[in-house]
Amino acid sequence: MKKLIALFTAALLLHSCNKTTQKEAIQEAKEYPTAFELGNGNQTATYNEVIKFYKELSTDFSNIELEEIGQTDSGKPLHLISFSKNTIDWNSANEDKIKILINNGIHPGESDGIDATMMLMRDLATGAIDAPENLIFSTIAVYNVGGSLNRNSSTRTNQNGPEEYGFRGNARNYDLNRDFIKADSRNALAFYEVYHKINPDIFIDNHVSNGADYQYTLTHLFTQHNKLGSTTGHYLHTQLQPQLEKRLAARELPITPYVNVHNASPVKGFSQFMDYPRYSTGYTSLWNTLGMMVETHMLKPYKDRVLGTKAIMEEMIHIGSENVDTIKKARKSSFNNFENATHYTLNYSLDKTQADTLDFLGYEAVIGKSDVTGNDLLTYDRSKPFNKKTVYHNYFVATDSISIPDYYVVPQSQWKVIELMRRNNIQLEFLTKDTTLTVSKYRIANYKTATNAYEGHYPHSGIDVKEDVVELRFRESDIIIPTRQPGIRYIIETLEPAGPDSFFKWNYFDTILQQKEGFSSYVFEATARKLLSENKALKREFDSLKKADQKFKENNHLQLNWIHKRSANYEPAHLNYPIYKWNK
Repeated sequence: MKKLIALFTAALLLHSCNKTTQKEAIQEAKEYPTAFELGNGNQTATYNEVIKFYKELSTDFSNIELEEIGQTDSGKPLHLISFSKNTIDWNSANEDKIKILINNGIHPGESDGIDATMMLMRDLATGAIDAPENLIFSTIAVYNVGGSLNRNSSTRTNQNGPEEYGFRGNARNYDLNRDFIKADSRNALAFYEVYHKINPDIFIDNHVSNGADYQYTLTHLFTQHNKLGSTTGHYLHTQLQPQLEKRLAARELPITPYVNVHNASPVKGFSQFMDYPRYSTGYTSLWNTLGMMVETHMLKPYKDRVLGTKAIMEEMIHIGSENVDTIKKARKSSFNNFENATHYTLNYSLDKTQADTLDFLGYEAVIGKSDVTGNDLLTYDRSKPFNKKTVYHNYFVATDSISIPDYYVVPQSQWKVIELMRRNNIQLEFLTKDTTLTVSKYRIANYKTATNAYEGHYPHSGIDVKEDVVELRFRESDIIIPTRQPGIRYIIETLEPAGPDSFFKWNYFDTILQQKEGFSSYVFEATARKLLSENKALKREFDSLKKADQKFKENNHLQLNWIHKRSANYEPAHLNYPIYKWNK
């Protein structure tokens, strides 16, 4: 009956006005409701419903563009949907536009953003929301396609709705919000294509939180401003975040920073979450994009969470449009500052000497007894809401820095590294002939390896390196990567082994951690004896070690191995990092 009414209405509209085109009449007759709106407020669209909805919008509205980009681990592409009042020329930098990219469904059980963005894109297309002329608003419809297709109603143990939803792991069971740097998934490779196509000024990734209970429906997790650094970090911290909070307060939608606590009351204070480059906003910050994760509260009604997420995006559109010149200048300044810097900070720690104070809307924490375990159990009493001053630690300080070289030299054998550089628009150069270069090389002096698997890896930590200057012969077609380019931060964060999300950390170079050649004690004995007799300094060090270390003294292999590692027989590849720094 509804379809008949729509068709009848369309027919009347076709005859009502000669100035109205057939396409415009059909648009006016359609309502474009989402699955969320057609449901009971506790339902989210399926993957197929999402794609069908956007295909219909793009067919009926010239201001909506739909593209299939790349491929995901599920075998399906990413769908990128973009709105602009004007035709979008993706070959242009679009520097007169505020470019906003939304990522939805990275954790498909956290589906708030999927439904909120469908409604928002529809409202932009139909004119229900008066969109700014300088806006390009883009969204990845569903990033984790495989997880979205793996629909259930039980895996979000802590969450209050919707009734059914997707699964956190993707088609290969990766958590995609740990994959942006290591790029184990095809999803990440497709995201690179989307991100560099748009080069967004603002990036929003829509999520749902876990953890403590409190009054807020909405929390924000902006990329850490000290790590973002430079002009963009200052703008995000002093202007963008306060403006968003103020605009939402005017809509009676209070928002607070992401409550980064577990099994503890937030009233005791909490710190900002550090989003390293494995996370979406950590990755986008490498190109000075203003990034934010929306984290709605898991226990609030689904309808309130969806509408709140939509409100955040609406306000970010207004802020971006009204401050486009400031944002563009801030990003440009940051690019210039990093490209001209001599040193780069890799690691940060929480600065306990300074903090902000929040007027935090929480609930009284209660320590009771668990009926199941008989032990203490933290719960919250919603009959006792409060507004209390709460310490929020959101400042971080640098704990190290590295000297930025003119180039990194990457042997062509490291094809995986080179491929990821290409996919991230990094400018590469080639040696035109075999060449001897004076380079800095790292030797891995110390590291720890996780004992449990984490996202398909056993990551390294506590990485210490020793740096030496050497002359090395490189081959024709080996790669040199100039650092003075827009992707400088990506280059450094991935290639410096001590970085928190470096390729070394993610096991890209584990082959250097294992010796390929060894020795038999009875064969090497004669060589060892000769080395000690010919090298008096080596003999003194050897004898001193035997006196100081009883275990070493009593172990034949330990002693011969120590000598072997100081002989010409020891393989040069072991523990020597195969990426080099070169100052031309």
